[in-house]
Amino acid sequence: MILLIVIAALFALVLINVPIAVAIGVVGVAGVYLNMGPQFLMNVPLTLFNGATNFPLIAIPLFIFAGALMNTSGISTRLINLVTALVGFVRGGLAMVNVGVSMFFAEISGSAVADVAATGSVLIPEMKRKKYNPEFSAAITSSSASLAVIIPPSLSMILYGAIAEVSIVQLFVAGIIPGILGGFGLACFCYYYAVKYDLPREEAFSLGRLGKAFKEAAWALLLPVIILGGIFGGFVTATEGAGIAVFAALVIGGLIYREFNLKLLYRAVNEGVIQTAVVMLLVATSAVLGLFLTEMQLPQQLARQITALTENPIAVLALLNILLLLLGMFLHGAAAIILVVPIVMPLVNQIGIDPIHFGLILTLNLAIGQQTPPVASVLATSCSIAKTDMWNTTRVNMPMIGVLFIVLMLVTYIPAIPLYLVDLFY
Repeated sequence: MILLIVIAALFALVLINVPIAVAIGVVGVAGVYLNMGPQFLMNVPLTLFNGATNFPLIAIPLFIFAGALMNTSGISTRLINLVTALVGFVRGGLAMVNVGVSMFFAEISGSAVADVAATGSVLIPEMKRKKYNPEFSAAITSSSASLAVIIPPSLSMILYGAIAEVSIVQLFVAGIIPGILGGFGLACFCYYYAVKYDLPREEAFSLGRLGKAFKEAAWALLLPVIILGGIFGGFVTATEGAGIAVFAALVIGGLIYREFNLKLLYRAVNEGVIQTAVVMLLVATSAVLGLFLTEMQLPQQLARQITALTENPIAVLALLNILLLLLGMFLHGAAAIILVVPIVMPLVNQIGIDPIHFGLILTLNLAIGQQTPPVASVLATSCSIAKTDMWNTTRVNMPMIGVLFIVLMLVTYIPAIPLYLVDLFY
């Protein structure tokens, strides 16, 4: 009953437009005061501080800043040109370019919103100019950008790993195969859509054009190699890899491509600070809510109630997927992770579900949640760039959401898909 009251109070505050971070903090402080007594309020400032200073979480502002630097230094434009030279000759190739660039960008920024901002501002106007349906242009940009939640380095995985206390590097490895499956599925749908509506091909394939685009993008392609190679090779942690990403983006954008100046740097810093403030305030206030939930042993109560109904892992995973898909419609990804993970982890451990496996299930649900209104943060960003109505775009986006849902089902019920590489290397 207490858990339902907490969730109802949180949603009530969100529905009256209280910022999610503030709503979580208010509910957490109220819970501590009413159930633990006013003397425990002295612990709230310390809990806020400790919640936001976890070492792995330092990677979040650094990756956000690296993505902002890419947006302003010409790196994303060169990646777009390269992928266009690779697949632009296929019917509907510009839509496939959108998917391919999103996968490249995801390997550097880890943020779906940054992905949409970087690629959508270039690709959506170009797709509309080539007579692509505006709603389809917004939908494929949004859905492919959500691959950033799955493909390493993922900010959602960093946040989940820090809260659930599991290996962030292993989460990154587990996301490789599902990310490739998602990108392949979206590319296949783009081809089907292109044939059905007779969409145009881009320029004919040219080896010379491909060579020129590869030469111009060579330094940009080094970014994922440096970041992921260092992390997977065990040379750096995810947090140190994020610092390297920022340094490499500054060097490549400023010294090599020479498309960077102090004005653009200020814009990138400003963008990075704003996004970081939103996420880290969520993290800090969630620690207070977590203090209340832990003291009241609500996660353990939920685990007991569900296991009283069933201990079948298949049924439990189905229930968790339904819960996460519903929450994804109303909460931003970071807020959903912060709210759900402390509550469900005792259940996940009790049933015997691998926490790495559950991390991939969680992030895939969040990828779908980024596409499903009314919140749909990534879809809203894409629609604002394309100047389309969110609900009309959602109707066009349903098959692409279906692709992500199929990947979710495969990952949920065939654990070898996310865990094969983890078992192979670790």
